[in-house]
Order: sequence, then C-alpha cells, then structure tokens
Amino acid sequence: MKKSTVYTVQGAVIAALYAVLTVGQNVILPGTASMAVQFRVAEALTILALYTPAAIPGLTVGCIIANISSVTAGLGFYDMVFGSVASLLAALAMYALKDVRIKGLPVLAALMPAVFNGIIVGFEIDFFFIGNLSFNFVDFLVQGGLVALGELGVLIVLGLPFSVLIEKTALDKKLFTIG
Repeated sequence: MKKSTVYTVQGAVIAALYAVLTVGQNVILPGTASMAVQFRVAEALTILALYTPAAIPGLTVGCIIANISSVTAGLGFYDMVFGSVASLLAALAMYALKDVRIKGLPVLAALMPAVFNGIIVGFEIDFFFIGNLSFNFVDFLVQGGLVALGELGVLIVLGLPFSVLIEKTALDKKLFTIG
C-alpha cells in the first residue's frame, strides 16, 4: 500500500475517533467536553502525534468536526476556529518533541495541548465570551488556567498511560510503521 494512502487512512481514523469520542461524551455528560473546565477524553488521542505525522491533520480535523457540535451548544464559530488551531499547533509541537523523554516518558510533548489550548482557548473565552470583544488579562489567566488544567488532567491521567501502553505492546510499530 502506498505511504500516502496509509497516512490518509491513519489520519481519517484518528479524526473519526476524536470526533466520536468528543460528541459522544457531550451527549452522555453534557458540557464535560466543551466547556472551559473540561475533561475531553478524546484529548488522550493527541499522544498519537508522537507516533505518526498523520495524527496532526487527523487531530485537527477531528477537533473541527467535534467543535461543530459546540456551535449548536452556543459556543459559536469561534470555538471551531480557535480550538482547532490550538489542536493543530499542539499536535505539531508534540510531533517535534516526540523524542524528548523524561524518565522514558514524553512529558514535555504531553504538556503541549495544555500550553496551546490554555493560551488560545483561554484568549477565546476571555475575549469573545466574557469580555464582549475586550481583553482582560486576569480573566484570560483564569480561563486559560482552567482550560490548561483540564488538558493536563487528561494527558496525565489518560495520555501518558496510553503512551506507555502503546510502547510496551509495540502498537506504535504495528500500527504506524509503513513497509
């Protein structure tokens, strides 16, 4: 199978998993995957950016699809754009840091979703929803901190153990090696 075909399929599967997990979580537990303080289970999939570059567009498209449902929840078009840009930048940074390990764990890479979502989504919430098109640094710090805290929770509780599982079972070699 061609390398480009495999990457396309990997990206599509990651996008579908991310979208289904997020929308499903919001159906079962409303708001837990779409509010400022959230524990979006699908964010554990960001760990896949350590193993394949196909995760970068996959996570981004999955976030766009998932955030379409937040448009109907009153968060508007802004969340679809800002949240997806944050996911893209986090996935790019994670892929760039994939080989940096602390005691064998990709800790620095796992921090990237918290950093990018905290800053970008924190700004979005402050500027568009709290500040009515004005910026307040304290509100930004509070909202960004809450977003980052939720991201950290997901990546520490689910993401890092997921990376250990992937590597201990050699799933990274089985699923993401082409050839």
